[in-house]
Amino acid sequence: MAGPTTRILAVLELLQANGQMGGAELAERLGVDRRTIRRYITALEDIGVPIVTEQGRYGGYRLVAGFKLPPMMFTDEETFAVSLGLVAASQLGMTNAAPAIASVQAKLERVMPAKLKRRVRGISETTQVILPRREPSRDDRALETLTKATEAMRTVGLIYHSPQHDQIERRIDPYGLVFQQGRWYAVGFCHLRGAMRSFRLDRISGVHLLDATFIRPAHFNAADFLSESLSSWGPTHEVSLVLHIDHAVSADVENRFFCTGPFEEVDGGLLLTTRTDSFEWFAYWLAQLPFRFTVLKPDGLKAALREHANHLLASCETASSYPIDTP
Repeated sequence: MAGPTTRILAVLELLQANGQMGGAELAERLGVDRRTIRRYITALEDIGVPIVTEQGRYGGYRLVAGFKLPPMMFTDEETFAVSLGLVAASQLGMTNAAPAIASVQAKLERVMPAKLKRRVRGISETTQVILPRREPSRDDRALETLTKATEAMRTVGLIYHSPQHDQIERRIDPYGLVFQQGRWYAVGFCHLRGAMRSFRLDRISGVHLLDATFIRPAHFNAADFLSESLSSWGPTHEVSLVLHIDHAVSADVENRFFCTGPFEEVDGGLLLTTRTDSFEWFAYWLAQLPFRFTVLKPDGLKAALREHANHLLASCETASSYPIDTP
């Protein structure tokens, strides 16, 4: 069922398309009563839409002569930015992202000139944005709920699943959301700890809005806070390994890992020092590297890497055990 905002905009569309319309006709078209139509007209006037109201048997509502909503026009650069943003958004783990993005693109194409419409379609069909693999979510509605809470400055309740402790209920004031290294983080004030904290969305479930509200600190930057937190206390395991490459390809590696310092040249390649809070996640990324490497420490990472390798080998063995029909 369409909400009030949708129906208000529908009134505007009907007046633009049909000129003058009576209240009874508008009410019938939208499935509401005439009193509701009068409220919609007032709402349009409140946002600056000039409407003439004529009384009498043949009266009704019409827009002031010459008034039209300006067409949505984009430059080539703006078209590229919007289209690329839609491509990237499809990988950010948003609930129902695919139909929403398709709907946005369709609406944009409807008001664009043919030349820009072709470019939008071309970008979506030929351009890819490969973001880091997203961690699986425990709560598919968490991101949407936290976004609403952040905008409205509403406290939320949730269950946090820590790998070191049992699940625990939390109340937080979400100041902002950040997507980094394939994960979504909620940054804000934790009522349980009485301090600022960041929460990984793949470790939370049961997110729901509470009645309490909060005031976000002026000029607070969630991304800056998260970066400072990760560099100071975040990941718990120091990792050291030698990448058997040279500086020519080191920039790509820096984009893959959260590095705590610059690369150091050693015999046979470059020494990488970084940190992680998940050996399994780190082993997954190492397995995708297109070059050789040697893990120096810790032993936990070595064990996780062996387990990952054994899993891949077992998959091959399982596949070879089944007979394959040949023509």
